[in-house]
Amino acid sequence: MEVGLVLGPHRRGTGDPAFAVDTGGGYWRAVRTPEGPGALRLRPCSDVVEAAAWGPGAAWLLDAVPEMLGAADDPSGFEPRHDVLREVARRRPGLRIGRTNRVFEALVPAVLEQKVLSNEAWRAWRYLLRRFGEPAPVPRGVVTDRGRALDLRVPPAPETWAMIPSWEWHRSGIEAVRARTVIGAARVASRLERGLGDAADGPAESRLRSLPGVGVWTAAETRQRAAGDPDAVSVGDYNLPALVGWALTGSPTDDAGMLELLEPYRGHRHRVTRLLELSGARPPRRGPRLAVRDYRSF
Repeated sequence: MEVGLVLGPHRRGTGDPAFAVDTGGGYWRAVRTPEGPGALRLRPCSDVVEAAAWGPGAAWLLDAVPEMLGAADDPSGFEPRHDVLREVARRRPGLRIGRTNRVFEALVPAVLEQKVLSNEAWRAWRYLLRRFGEPAPVPRGVVTDRGRALDLRVPPAPETWAMIPSWEWHRSGIEAVRARTVIGAARVASRLERGLGDAADGPAESRLRSLPGVGVWTAAETRQRAAGDPDAVSVGDYNLPALVGWALTGSPTDDAGMLELLEPYRGHRHRVTRLLELSGARPPRRGPRLAVRDYRSF
C-alpha cells in the first residue's frame, strides 16, 4: 500500500494546515472527530503502517485508520480495458480509495474549490484554518519535510464556520455565494454525518444535493473522500473531461463524452479517473495558464 497515494486527496495543497509530512516519512492529519480534535500520524514501515494519535479524538482516529487507508475498498469487478489503465494499475498497485467518514470535513474544502483555480481555494483554506482553526494536539519536536516545526490546525467546528463574519470570508478570497453554502451546510452538519450510503445514489448523495449551492461536482468530491465512493465522478470539473478523453482516445472531450467513455467502468469510474491522473497523460495546453486572482481586488 502507498500511504501517501491513498491520503493524497485529503491534502489541500502543500501548505495545508491540516496535513503534513515529517522528516521520518510520517503522514500527519488534524481531524475534528465526533470525540473532539485529534492528530494522527501514519508511517509506512516495511509491509505495515504504524499509527499513533493524540488528543481527545485519538481513539476514534485509530479506529478509523483501516477504512481511511482503504480497507473497505473493493476493487473486484474492475477490469482495465485500455492499455493506459492496465499499465498504471500495474505500476501503482498500492492505490486504494479510502474513506474518512467525516462528511462536513470533506464538504467544506470542496465548496471552496468550486469553479476556481485550486491555488485560490487552497489559499482561502489556509487563511481560514489559521484564523479560525485550533492548534492540533501534536507532540513537540516534530519537524516537517519542509524544515519547519510541525504546526497543524484542526478545522473549525461547524458552529464556528457558521459564525465567520463576512469580512473574513472576503479577506480569504471567498465570495458570498460559496460562503453562504458553507454556512448553510454548517447549520445541518450533524445531519450530514448520518447515513453515508454505500452507493452514489444512496441517502447521503441526495442529502448533499439538497443543500443550496451543492451540485453534482461538490457532492462527488465529498463522497470520494468521506464515503470512499469508487464510482463518484466529478462531473463539471475544469480539467477532468479533457484528461479522460486524451488518455483513453487521444482527443479531449466534454462531460458527456467523459461519461460515455467511463460507462464500461461503472462502479469504478472514480477509480479510473484516479488512475488516469497518475498516468501522466495530459492533453497539450492550447493557451496561457489562468492567473490566480488577487482576492484583495474583490
